[in-house]
Amino acid sequence: MNPYKSNLLNSVTLIILGLWSGSSFLFSCGVEGSMTSLIPLIFGIILLILGRGLRLENKAIAHIVVLLTVLIFFSLFMPLKGAVESADIIALIRLSVMLLTSIIALYSFIKSFLNARKQKS
Repeated sequence: MNPYKSNLLNSVTLIILGLWSGSSFLFSCGVEGSMTSLIPLIFGIILLILGRGLRLENKAIAHIVVLLTVLIFFSLFMPLKGAVESADIIALIRLSVMLLTSIIALYSFIKSFLNARKQKS
């Protein structure tokens, strides 16, 4: 899977599952839920917008996308810990899927960077 497709998969997953997790906050006008549940949604939208730069093989945008993917990957561990502690199976599955797509994207980015380095030398 190339970096563009893996980023597309990751961003769409973050958007869909971020909407699902943040729906209680969004639809209650901020009365229920937490605003932090919207973080994956926001990251997904940003990654989706930056995806065009990945398709055009812009190095600066590629590095920004990798940085944002690493940030969202590590930021999902605290909610995962909370889901495990509260035995919330739905949240656990949702967070695990977001982590899995982030891992797939990071693997694709690293593989692409290594291939580019090999071709350069």
